Amino acid sequence: MNTLRSLTLAVSATLLGACTTLAPDYLRPDAPVASAWPGQTEAVAAPVAVADISWRDYFADARLRELIGIALENNRDLRVAALNIEKAQAQYRIQRAAQFPSVTLDGGQSASRTPSDLTYSGESTISRQYSTTVGISAWELDFFGRVRSLRDQALETYLATEEAGRSAQISIVAEVANAWLTLAADRELRDLARETWQTQQKSVDLTRRSFEAGAVSALDVRQAQSAMERARADAAQYASQVAKDENALAVLTGGQVPARLLPEKLVDAVTALAELPSGIPSEVLVRRPDVLQAERALRAANANIGAARAAFFPSISLTATAGTTSATLDGLFQAGSGTWTFVPQLTLPIFNAGALSASLDVAKVQREIQVAEYEKAIQSAFREVADALAERANLGEQLDARRKLVEASTESYRLSDARYRNGIDSYLVLLDAQRSRYAAEQELIAARLSEAGNRVALYKVMGGGWQ
Repeated sequence: MNTLRSLTLAVSATLLGACTTLAPDYLRPDAPVASAWPGQTEAVAAPVAVADISWRDYFADARLRELIGIALENNRDLRVAALNIEKAQAQYRIQRAAQFPSVTLDGGQSASRTPSDLTYSGESTISRQYSTTVGISAWELDFFGRVRSLRDQALETYLATEEAGRSAQISIVAEVANAWLTLAADRELRDLARETWQTQQKSVDLTRRSFEAGAVSALDVRQAQSAMERARADAAQYASQVAKDENALAVLTGGQVPARLLPEKLVDAVTALAELPSGIPSEVLVRRPDVLQAERALRAANANIGAARAAFFPSISLTATAGTTSATLDGLFQAGSGTWTFVPQLTLPIFNAGALSASLDVAKVQREIQVAEYEKAIQSAFREVADALAERANLGEQLDARRKLVEASTESYRLSDARYRNGIDSYLVLLDAQRSRYAAEQELIAARLSEAGNRVALYKVMGGGWQ
């Protein structure tokens, strides 16, 4: 009974001691960024956090939404991220189990034969012993929180891996959206090049007939052919790029993409929301999964200091068994056959050549490293959002200028064509007008792609899209 009472007191003391650790109190470092985005006079809280806006509610095109859903199910990078989360969770469970005693049940028999010349009776004998025991082995009584600190470290590492998985999901959503938009833009550029090629084929035929009639020179024919071949080369180049874009989408989605989900040209309504709320920088950035991952790593390093500090104090472990032993199997559970062992062990570090102090220094330095990593993650996130907002501020003006340039170059080409047919201008003037209109239309497509890509980038860098 005294032994049982001692064991009960030890367990109770351990459970009470496990409520505290020697880890320093965690304080989140202040965000080393401005209180407002560049260009804003003051930070205004957003009515809806971007992280709370699902990508299903953000992207307007049903084909793109379906394609993103396929990628989230089949993408191999996301599969690896999910498996890493499961691995980290299992490692946390392993470390958490160290808080509790490992109870084992053992049962066995031992038999030995003694030769006749070694017995008093002069006859050989066979002795048997049966036993069954229940016990715990080398269970550390966590008075100073070492095991608890290691458990906290494993927990924060697991949660950091979860945030890494969410960050990977946001990246996949953005990559699929950008790849889909790039494919749409390249298909539109390919079609533009083909239309330009066909138009210039007709112009070559017309110029050649005019040359045969003596109305134009051979130089005009060659210039028309040069413009036609340039458009043909562009059409072939964009056709190759379209094939590459489709291959990139296949990799992102984990398989061949159905033709019905592929865009024919850029859509004007890429997103369902006109504008994203910007919010206060510190509130927006600390909800990004990559920033949360860095903070979890900082918390893990903070918990590791507690384990390093606890290593300076005595380590108390307990080994105990209780069971029954008998020389016969039928007497194994009879009265008087009970046995027990109780082996507490105290280990006190006395001399280790400074290894424990060095371990504590390593833990403290690692925490400072994680503080720097966390602050760097905040700063990088702030820059990404600021860059996206800066680009957003001028995209509307760029698009308007590109559209008006296309209108002006189209009208210029129409007038040049009329003047050339009436013999007022040379074919070189008409050819220059053709090139200007073709280049303006290409630049407009590129500007529309930049505007659509900026919407995707802004949503990604502000931490949305992982739900």
